[in-house]
Amino acid sequence: MTRFEVGKNYECRSICDHNCVWRYKVTKRTACMVTLEADDGEVKKCRIIKGLSEMNGTESVYPLGRYSFAPILKA
Repeated sequence: MTRFEVGKNYECRSICDHNCVWRYKVTKRTACMVTLEADDGEVKKCRIIKGLSEMNGTESVYPLGRYSFAPILKA
């Protein structure tokens, strides 16, 4: 399974607008959580989605919360 790595940058796109891109840098991680820093300096802790991660073979998180059309950040 592909995992998030500390110090690496990741990005995800909006489902509704392909030009809308969110970029995050992984600052810390544990077995269940990833700490992300956005381009604007905002820091977020996100829980790794185990079911989705196992299904896709790559760790995944919801950086903006879980809702309809929420972006998914994948390692």
